[in-house]
Amino acid sequence: MSTAKAESFRNITIVGAGVIGASWAALCLARGFEVTISDPAPTAESQVRSSLADIAPTLEELGMRTDDLTARLRFEADLATAVTHADVVQENGPERLEVKHQIWATIEENAPAHALFATSTSGLPATEIATVLKQPERLIVGHPFNPPHLVPLVEIVPGRLTSEETVEQACAFYSALGKKPQVLHEEVRGFVANRLQAAFFRECVHLVAEGVVTEQELDELVTSSIGPRWAVAGPFKSFHLGGGSGGFAHFLAHLAPAMEQSWKFLGNPTFDENTVELLREQADAYLGDRPIEEMAATRDQGQIALMRALGELSPAPAG
Repeated sequence: MSTAKAESFRNITIVGAGVIGASWAALCLARGFEVTISDPAPTAESQVRSSLADIAPTLEELGMRTDDLTARLRFEADLATAVTHADVVQENGPERLEVKHQIWATIEENAPAHALFATSTSGLPATEIATVLKQPERLIVGHPFNPPHLVPLVEIVPGRLTSEETVEQACAFYSALGKKPQVLHEEVRGFVANRLQAAFFRECVHLVAEGVVTEQELDELVTSSIGPRWAVAGPFKSFHLGGGSGGFAHFLAHLAPAMEQSWKFLGNPTFDENTVELLREQADAYLGDRPIEEMAATRDQGQIALMRALGELSPAPAG
């Protein structure tokens, strides 16, 4: 267990002012940290401030204070200057290895020796990103499930050279943010949550492309069956319960063979021209007339209600 305290992480530098960066910034500010955002785009500040205004109501629903939310926020386009006093650097740059290398070489050259180095990459391994560093043991993947200010999970993925101290430091930092850190034991591309999402969505696309169900019907099927069940219990606990008094052992002995047989019939679709056109047509008919902001707000309210029911909401820090 890490001995790092929340007080160790006062100054947070967010690199990249896109959707993920703005969401990280909102959460860090609401949790009482000092935040510096570094992005060379001339519109970065206006975009972030607009995003923070949109995110604030959700933060309030989560029990966090949002008055004077931007009082501890500053912008610094020059990356070297932005990380000079950082306790944590959370990088959210483009998913291109050469760009990550440029960013992290600059960060390592200018950040304090104690700073935690974390990247929000959704697929690039820390091992590959860290090849440019003199101290690769300092870098770790801290991959949020979007949006970071709302969804609890952060996948912590060490590289081959990441130190145990860095892992502990990352767990302490994300816990201080009220997040739910999960350390992965092996460095795999796509990590875990995105791999599960990709595997599930592949079958969703297959079933719609084959005409078995429409997009709307599939969404309704998921939200009225495995969606809430797995949200409460997860797949392994659900199948343990599905095994009755014999639990998971009974499931494996009597039900798993039939499931294994069904794997042979799962689809392997591609986003070819015909499939893309079908998906677009159905999405337009199903969702096209509804404002994105309205649907997002409804989704977020449902997420908050579920988190509250499951006891997943972390209290806001005192002061």
